[in-house]
Amino acid sequence: MHTWHYHYTFLQFMVPWCLHFFLWGVIGQVLWWKLHPYIRHANMKSILLRVIPLSIFVSVLEEMIWVACNPQVPLGSHGWTYGHRLKYYLDSELLNNLVIFWFTFCIFRAVVYYQDLRERQFVASRLETELTQAQLRALRMQLNPHFLFNTMNSVSSLMRSDLEAADQMLEQLSSMLRITLDRGEQPLIPLTEEVDFVQLYLSIQKTRFRGIVHHYVAIEPDTLDALVPTMILQPIVENAFVHGVGKVPGEGFIGIEAQNHEGQLRICVRNSGKGLAQQSPSETAKERVGVANVRGRLELHYGSAQCFELKEFDDGEVQAILLLPLQYSARLIDKTLGYAYDYPDNHR
Repeated sequence: MHTWHYHYTFLQFMVPWCLHFFLWGVIGQVLWWKLHPYIRHANMKSILLRVIPLSIFVSVLEEMIWVACNPQVPLGSHGWTYGHRLKYYLDSELLNNLVIFWFTFCIFRAVVYYQDLRERQFVASRLETELTQAQLRALRMQLNPHFLFNTMNSVSSLMRSDLEAADQMLEQLSSMLRITLDRGEQPLIPLTEEVDFVQLYLSIQKTRFRGIVHHYVAIEPDTLDALVPTMILQPIVENAFVHGVGKVPGEGFIGIEAQNHEGQLRICVRNSGKGLAQQSPSETAKERVGVANVRGRLELHYGSAQCFELKEFDDGEVQAILLLPLQYSARLIDKTLGYAYDYPDNHR
């Protein structure tokens, strides 16, 4: 190109230009390294009193280095001293340098704000997770003593009338407690493990109530390894026994069904009995504790992506229906369950 009637080669144009931005890159790295904490916490007053003088100093320093590295510019400046060339470029480039400095500073400030925002979000998320886990542990602790006291009272009653049945119940209770301890703080478990646990509980309750209680488990194969909250079915089955099957004479039934319902896990616990409307106020209050516990745990695990409802039919049957997200663990358990299916005659 031609400027001021002097010929510029491509290298004569590109080398000073690349050096200019290389120097600003180095300056930017140094500023971030040295001033990162200051940039994070600087207020407006501090910026006006310190950063403005710093911007002028850095802009002049960059120009001094650049002019020292390019003695051939500007063309036609033969005989010019370093001071003349520096003055020439300060007059023409100082404003550009100040713009580059403040643009860089603003980018650093934006990066710092973004980092702070991400850090606050991370801390808030961690606190929310810890709070949720604490609430889940509290809800589980609310269930375990309740179930344990009921079972131990039943064992105490059987000790006077049927020692063999009491011994069998203690063995079953021991197995359940061992399973609970082995799970530890695991929040979600495969449905197969939860049903295994409920099967033990059903055995204890059948011994406890001594009635003719038929039960069945019907689970679709593709939901066997679906993840569910730990001990989510036990309080529902306990309500089915205490407030349903255990309150009517003769035979009764309890059923547990699970299937893939339009991409969701649908679990239904059915029981015969006297229905919801015929319960006494004290029974309703006790049942409300278990139901509220289940609702609270489902809300903490899944938020609004779940549904839990109770349905009552004219013949006294009650159904507790759970709709949960269909989730699987990364490691699917290769396990086949053998259940003794005992279906009642009136299967809805």
